Amino acid sequence: MNFADVPRIGQGTWQIEDDDRPAMIAALRAGFDAGLTHIDTAELYGGGYAEEVIAEALGDRRERLFLVSKVMPSNASRRGTVTACERSLRRLGTDRLDCYLLHWPGSEPLEDTLEAFEELRNAGKIRAYGVSNFGEDLLREAARIAGPGKIACNQVLYNLGERHIESKLLPACRALDIAVVGYSPFMDFKESPALRSVATELGATGRQVALAFLARNALQIPKASRVDHVRDNAGALHLRLTAEQTARIEEAYPSKVRRQLPTA
Repeated sequence: MNFADVPRIGQGTWQIEDDDRPAMIAALRAGFDAGLTHIDTAELYGGGYAEEVIAEALGDRRERLFLVSKVMPSNASRRGTVTACERSLRRLGTDRLDCYLLHWPGSEPLEDTLEAFEELRNAGKIRAYGVSNFGEDLLREAARIAGPGKIACNQVLYNLGERHIESKLLPACRALDIAVVGYSPFMDFKESPALRSVATELGATGRQVALAFLARNALQIPKASRVDHVRDNAGALHLRLTAEQTARIEEAYPSKVRRQLPTA
């Protein structure tokens, strides 16, 4: 399985440690059943707690899910990356990840991290690998080091208030055949009159319209800690915006200059 086979909307688990554990497990499972089968986590999230919660939620569903985790830059040496991945696998209760990412650029040589990713892929512990929070220049460098077709994705901040990736990063990813995964789609979310009117026309919610708009360019991994939020997110899977509706939303939420990225 690669990102071409993954639903455009999945589930993120950043700051999962702040939520009620049984409610979060119920939300994850509701998402699995609703088709949100792309599950994103990281060793950073709660110091591994998020991975443990996902393991409890998985049950017998593992084969139907696309499971992604990330290594922190401080662990991303050649040996440290392998060790970190093995810890994540133990916490997740699985024998492989569908994709493994470098969480953000760090001080360890990128060559070492990518060599470790190749080692893990050859050992069957990961099926693919990618990066997160990489700008276009560093992404091109990673693609050069790894070789054609090796970097599967770049996970970046992308929401209605932060559309900066559309100017340079998104075209670079397309040119390199690298999937874009957008995190924090509802950060500072505000419903404009234009968004509300499109939602009314489609019989949808504002959140669903926002996800459908963003999913045109990038896979989305919204966090939802309640079953009702997960089901609302899933409602965007089959929502289709017309060109005229898209233009109205673009006008209401113009692209802005890049700001400091959070670590999601």
